[in-house]
Amino acid sequence: MGELPFEKIKRERIIFEGFKFIKAAPLTTDYLLHNGIILIDKPAGPTSHQVSDQIKKILKLKKAGHSGTLDPNVTGLLPVALDKGTKVIQALLNAGKEYVCVMHVHKDIEEKKLREVIMSFVGKIRQLPPVKSAVKRQERTREVYSIEILEIKDRDVLFFVDCQGGTYIRKLCSDIGEKLGCGAHMAELRRTKAGPFNESKIINLHDLADAFHEHKNGKDTELRKIILPTEAGVKHLPKIWVKKTTVKSLSQGAQLKVVGVGAFESGIKKDDMVAVMTPENKLLLIGNSKVTSKELSNNKQGIVVKTLRVFLNN
Repeated sequence: MGELPFEKIKRERIIFEGFKFIKAAPLTTDYLLHNGIILIDKPAGPTSHQVSDQIKKILKLKKAGHSGTLDPNVTGLLPVALDKGTKVIQALLNAGKEYVCVMHVHKDIEEKKLREVIMSFVGKIRQLPPVKSAVKRQERTREVYSIEILEIKDRDVLFFVDCQGGTYIRKLCSDIGEKLGCGAHMAELRRTKAGPFNESKIINLHDLADAFHEHKNGKDTELRKIILPTEAGVKHLPKIWVKKTTVKSLSQGAQLKVVGVGAFESGIKKDDMVAVMTPENKLLLIGNSKVTSKELSNNKQGIVVKTLRVFLNN
């Protein structure tokens, strides 16, 4: 298992003079139910949309949305955002993903050649999405960050792949088979990471239903373990914290300017998606950075972030 790009970056927090973080009050269970994220272990069979719909019915919510479609026969990690928290999906769709895959090669191939061809797909690749896909069918560039071959047995290859969001593993297997000259297909696939999330807090629909039943009977312990706050959905993004006096105007649509910034993380690049936080570490908005961290340190004026989604409404 490799590391996704954001996991390799070590960021430092730079705090402007006079800015102070504020300890936030504990989140209520009701707040989490309408602003949280659940990590579902998607079973083989239902579509990702059907799983989201089941969660909506279990929790009696108006909205629930998943971040990144898994084919019906694919299993594993499916982050599902709840009610108002569905806005955070935008921050997760293009985040890196990790899968464990079984690829079946259609003819016997010398192991050395097989390994060489598979590893040649690490880096930027061109993919034409499958006929049955959720996006427009046109060739596009995606990046495979790493491939780790775990086992080769007869014509089956078991491997981990870390890749950019929107990479089709079924198509990757097909393209590997084409390059081998004999054909190959994806036999099994499981997602093990999606952006900042892994399988450590994954749960099934049955356990979710049980936890919600306990909640209705006044016992919130299990449900609170299951539902993550919306802020967990931007853990992979670089952060900018704003001053208390700036929160209201930003929540009403104002643009973030340098004067409103209280602290920020190193390594921010221009056009990076960033999470803008309150002094209490609550997610205020996500947007695209108009400056680098270095420019933010040196400039006294100008727009810092172009807002994409506002989460707090005052």
